[in-house]
Order: sequence, then C-alpha cells, then structure tokens
Amino acid sequence: MKPFAYVRATSLQEAVAAHARHPGSRYLGGGTNLVDLMKLGVESPGTLIDLTRLPLDQVEETGTGGLRVGATVANSDLAAHPLVRARYPALSQALLAGASGQLRNMATTGGNLLQRTRCPYFQDVSKPCNKREPGTGCAARDGVHRDLAVLGHSAHCVATHPSDMAVALAALDAEIELYGDERGPRRVAATGFHRLPGDHPERDTVIRPGEIITAVVLPPAAPGAVSLYRKARDRASYAFALASVAAVLQLADGRVRHVALAFGGLAHRPWRATVAEQLLAGSAPTDEAVRRAVDAELEQARPLRDNAFKVGLARNLAHDALTALVRAAGGEPPA
Repeated sequence: MKPFAYVRATSLQEAVAAHARHPGSRYLGGGTNLVDLMKLGVESPGTLIDLTRLPLDQVEETGTGGLRVGATVANSDLAAHPLVRARYPALSQALLAGASGQLRNMATTGGNLLQRTRCPYFQDVSKPCNKREPGTGCAARDGVHRDLAVLGHSAHCVATHPSDMAVALAALDAEIELYGDERGPRRVAATGFHRLPGDHPERDTVIRPGEIITAVVLPPAAPGAVSLYRKARDRASYAFALASVAAVLQLADGRVRHVALAFGGLAHRPWRATVAEQLLAGSAPTDEAVRRAVDAELEQARPLRDNAFKVGLARNLAHDALTALVRAAGGEPPA
C-alpha cells in the first residue's frame, strides 16, 4: 500500500475544492471497490477525499411522485426501503442480487455506479490493459474472456460493467445528479452515464473531472407498471452476472403501452435494449412478438471465442422476465 493523504469533507464545495488542490485525488464513499483496487496497485491516489459525512444519505419523495436517493445511501438501506420495494421492485431485487450483506451495508449508491470492471486483466497490474494503462493492449480479447462483453465492445476493450443496480436504473429511466465545476449542477440520464469503450476504455463514464454524484433521481412509477430484475451467475450468491436483465412493463387493453429492457453482464455499460422496445411498443405481447423483439436486439451481439453462450442466456432471461411481467400486469400469458 502506497502512502496517501486523507481529507474529510464537510460540504460539497469543500470536497470539490480539495479535489482541485490535490491532482490525482479520489473521492471515497464506502470504499468497497476503491480500497480493493488500491491494495492491488490498480489505483494509487495521492489523496482520498471522504464524502461519507456529507448530507447525502436520505431517500426522499420528489414533488412529482418520484424518489431522490442520496449518493451515500447504503445499498442495503435502499434495497429495504418500503417505497423502493413498492414502486421499483426491480431496483430492490438488483441491489439484493449484488455482493454480500456485509458489502451492501458499506457500499453506497454513488460508489456502486462508479465501481470498475472485474476483468481479471484490469485487476492484474502485470498484464496489459488499455483501461488501466491506455495503449498497452487488451489481453482479454485472446485470453480468458468467458465472462466479458458480447455487445458494444471494441478492439481496445472487452470489459463488462459489474453493477446490478445500474442495470435497474437504466430500465427505470433514472437520472444521475452531479455537482462539480463552475458550470454548476447537472443531471445525466442513467442510460447515458456509462460509456462504451470505443478508443478510450479508460473512461468509464461521462463524469467530468472533480464532479461528485450527489443523488439518483427516479421518475414516478407509471400506474399499473410492473418491474423485475433477473440475474444468471456461476453460483447462487456473491457472484457477478454472466447476464442479467431489468424489465419494466405497462399494458393497456392487452397491448404494450410502455416497455423498458436493459441487460447487464453483456457490455461495458448497462445495455438498454431500444430495438426490442421499439418492436414491442403498441403490440400484443405474444410469445412470438417477445421472442422476435429480443432476437432483433441480440443480433447486434459479437461474441468472442469463449462467450457465445451469453447470447442465448440473455435471450432466455429476457423472454422469461417479460413473460412474468405480462402475467403480473394482468395480460394474457404469451402463447
């Protein structure tokens, strides 16, 4: 462990100012990912700026009937919150599917969004990795990549984003609230917060230098809408997704009034399935319609040597999730 300085911020302004004074500093929430990466030598910040004492630990209703979730709300508290369980079950289920109970007690909402990939080449400083050290190459492409991306990857990176929560937020049309530079606070759609790797896989998100996640804002749940999160993994607990899906569905007169579908474990970011959504919108959600829509989305997949199984896995997860939601929404089961 390399020595580092420590600053405990008492306000957002103090935190941003400290970041500006200490180039290469990092913000610290629960530390469940950052501290691990420091131990591995992947991260070596000269200064840690502790945000846990800032007043960002509340879940509050918005004036429009949505929820504003502070960035330091613990994952376990958010998963158990009665309004989250009642209005956004996919979010609660996604949080409970991630990590162990002990980690959920420490991990924060903001930190969950900012966690880095679990690609073994990123975590091993003896191996080349464009995400960790741009220009060194991507050892995973021809190496061990069973768990890595089948959608949206590039010649420079095939890593996947590990968050379960972020997948649910993408399907729920959440927004990420940011505070930082002189341009002032801003909001970014959850679907656009994380980046595909392209030529710059070292950039995980669109966050600007020095910006702080202050909250996640969930829109009001549509009347009659139902949601869920499903995850496939190598073991029943404490494992990252091979593939996962978050889905939201609202029916009217037996047809799809609103549908949102997002995949996890398949790409560098949560993958919003806009092709499938467009095909399902306004249609009767029959088995044929659901399968056709999901297949059309996954036609974009470009699996690597050892992870083509993920495409079929994701297809079955999405079909089963949408089938369950059709029944829950009071529609006829797909036939």
